[in-house]
Amino acid sequence: MARDRHVIIYTDGACIGNPGPGGYAAVLLYQGHRKELSGGYHRTTNNRMEITAAIVGLEALKERCRVTLYSDSEYLVKAMSRDWARRWRANGWRRSKRESVLNPDLWEKLLRLCERHEVQFNWVKGHAGTSENTRCDELAMQAAQQSSLPGDEGYISQSKAR
Repeated sequence: MARDRHVIIYTDGACIGNPGPGGYAAVLLYQGHRKELSGGYHRTTNNRMEITAAIVGLEALKERCRVTLYSDSEYLVKAMSRDWARRWRANGWRRSKRESVLNPDLWEKLLRLCERHEVQFNWVKGHAGTSENTRCDELAMQAAQQSSLPGDEGYISQSKAR
């Protein structure tokens, strides 16, 4: 049952330039266990990496869990905790009649994962000494600096559509 398994996830995304090479990271904490996940893309955006970090953290869970997710991305936390992303989906990925939502591929994945898990999104101030947030930042930056990063297909598709 979800209330029996409470997992804490810290996430962060980073981009060297925006767009540019990017990285994401998630640190999962559960009953004294720790798992660190990270990766990146050779051309992407910071927002895509912030959302991807949350997705990767939630995808790592093998069964339904109650999750407290911490991110220093106000955009991510507000979009999920204030139900903006659900409204965007209901409106055909539009913020208004004229304005399309960026990154609908990632928002859709994240919403589906939040239907599987009970997730509470919390904002944590970045670069303010929160140890797990600092670790995620380090991992995301390391990932963004790797050579031979793959392409971010969602970013490529989105760029071509504009």
